[in-house]
Amino acid sequence: MNTKQKGTAAERELIHMLWKAGWAAFRAAGSGSAKHACPDIIAGNALRHMGIECKISKNTYQYFKRQEIDDLRAFCSIFGAEAWVGIKFQGLGWFFLTLEDIKEAKEGYTVSESTARNKGLLFEELIG
Repeated sequence: MNTKQKGTAAERELIHMLWKAGWAAFRAAGSGSAKHACPDIIAGNALRHMGIECKISKNTYQYFKRQEIDDLRAFCSIFGAEAWVGIKFQGLGWFFLTLEDIKEAKEGYTVSESTARNKGLLFEELIG
């Protein structure tokens, strides 16, 4: 399975987790390559709406392109949704961080596994 397929599989896993928890969710196919800003996953319930940019990582850090975060921020601002980044580190579950908790880098943003553990929310905390 290549990196793109692994990312798609992780997004689908998260969508199933959201539905099982009583949230509606869908994967925006082609996010990142579409003409208009769009996160990987759009999810919501009667009280909250979220846009989530997702990554999986076999390293102890994850990089986000500046455009990915700019698009997430723009979409969520227009849509009235919370903006989150979701990262699944190899061997660990999902961690969710606000845009304020990710570190700006030269050409984008990075999140270390330790930052995810210290500042990130687990899935149950995100939806709770």
